[in-house]
Parts: sequence; structure tokens; C-alpha cells
Amino acid sequence: MIAATELRLVLVTPEKTLLDQPVKSLRFPLFDGQIGVLPGRAPLVGRLGTGELKFETAAGAERYFIDGGFAQIKGAAVTLLTSLAIPVSAIDVQKARQELEAAQSSRPTDDAGFAHKARTIERAQKMLGLRERH
Repeated sequence: MIAATELRLVLVTPEKTLLDQPVKSLRFPLFDGQIGVLPGRAPLVGRLGTGELKFETAAGAERYFIDGGFAQIKGAAVTLLTSLAIPVSAIDVQKARQELEAAQSSRPTDDAGFAHKARTIERAQKMLGLRERH
């Protein structure tokens, strides 16, 4: 059973449940900014953004890169459903740089292409920034 001073983080991708563990606190991106969560937080449903998921466990801080999805906070459970979640230490810098260069050199011709280019650039820049900081 989770103590009243802890939360349970459940991190789910389309392939599998990556995490299901107690945490002391967490911070993650919403589509319009960051949110921090401590025990006793009011319920919430929100759209995830792209960036860093940071959470504190008894063993210390852990960081993941997440890319969109949805968040639900209900009671002591924080569930994050995302299309991509990888530990910051596992980010492939070379691959992220290649994606950034390819997106920057692309020449879209329609609105969907421009939106895809902007999203790819944002995602690659955030991955590189996280990896360089940690």
C-alpha cells in the first residue's frame, strides 16, 4: 500500500507499461507548460507535451524523455500515456542530430508538412538539450 506521502507513477507506451512504482514527487510537460505533482494533488486530466519527465524515488531522481500523450491524476495514482518514453541516459545523440538536420533541410509544401517539420525540430532539440544537460 502506498503511504500518504507518496504517489504511484504509471508510465505507459503503446508497447508496454514502462513504470509502475511509488514516487515522492514528479514533474512533466503539459502541452502548455510544466506541472509538478506532490501527494494530495487534486484530480486532473491533461494533454502531455514533449520534454522531460523527472521524478523522485527513494533511490533518487530519475529522468525520461516523453513525447506527447495524456496524463491522469486520480487519488495517489499518476498515469502518463505517451507515444514515446525513454530514459534520458538512453537518448541516441547521433540519431537525434540526424533527425534535426533532416528536418531543418526539408522543404515542406503544405500545412501538414510544415507542422511535421516544426514538431520534428522541437522534438530533436529537446532530446539533445536533455541529453547534454544530464
